[in-house]
Amino acid sequence: MVPAEFLIIFSLYVLAAALVLDRLAGDPRSALHPVALAGRFIAWWGRPDRYPPRLQRAAGVLFWWMTVFLCAFLIFLFLKFAPLIVILIGAPLLLKCCFAWRSLEDHLATVTDALGKSTEAGREAVKMLVSRETSSLSYEQVLSAAYESLSENLTDSIVSPLFYYALFGLVGAVVYRAANTMDAMLGYRDERERLGWWSARADDLLNFLPARITVLFLLLYFTFRGRFSAAYRIMRRDGKKRPGFNGGIVMGAMAGGLGIRFEKPGVYAIGDAERPLPEGGYEILRAVRAVALMAALFAAGTLFLLGSWINSMGI
Repeated sequence: MVPAEFLIIFSLYVLAAALVLDRLAGDPRSALHPVALAGRFIAWWGRPDRYPPRLQRAAGVLFWWMTVFLCAFLIFLFLKFAPLIVILIGAPLLLKCCFAWRSLEDHLATVTDALGKSTEAGREAVKMLVSRETSSLSYEQVLSAAYESLSENLTDSIVSPLFYYALFGLVGAVVYRAANTMDAMLGYRDERERLGWWSARADDLLNFLPARITVLFLLLYFTFRGRFSAAYRIMRRDGKKRPGFNGGIVMGAMAGGLGIRFEKPGVYAIGDAERPLPEGGYEILRAVRAVALMAALFAAGTLFLLGSWINSMGI
């Protein structure tokens, strides 16, 4: 049996090393990236034309569970049978692939740099981040789309993976990333709706607690910035304007805390435009970095407490 003290130290090492790797290297583009490999498997079974319409919902549930089980089983085999030196190198790399802190910042920089050239260039760049039609967006609407994406993905790409790593280790983080990838690929109201209905709902359920933890972190951050009341008020007022029950509350807290307005034309407007979007939104990276650090500290604290509890129980 592995001593609890070793598990605590190992888990904290993996977390710290993964965070350092993310800040240094970002998210490398590679066909061998674990998320890309999972994506190819999802793309193989995630074609609605493979199934009769009446079987698509059932197929979506079946293959969701198959994908989750396969990812979890592969990580279990890796941790069980790989040599220790391989695990010490590979585990931080695998955890790093489950979250995307620097990548979110890089995507935002791509859009803002493009907007610096022209609004049209910004429209093209933001297509990579959002599913909305971008051809007629104004300068501020392009910027809003980029800021909305960053705010929403604060949960999906940072807090949730670290949350599930803290509770269930590397298997938990990988399973969450697989589930989130299935939602990203299939959870749309188009020809994929029947096949992806469970992927979308499972992602909502998995993000339910992390989204609210993200809001708490944002409120804590904005308390120190003297903006707690505004962040809380907009979160309560506008948090349900966006479809779904997770993304809107995070975007509301962010918009209120920054004093800016997010707008998806014809769908929703979140926040009050106390100051111009470019001016207020400039501070969004500070908020994201603060929440990411709080999420990392939360994960580290949870790992330590769970490990100590396991040790005291003699498990």
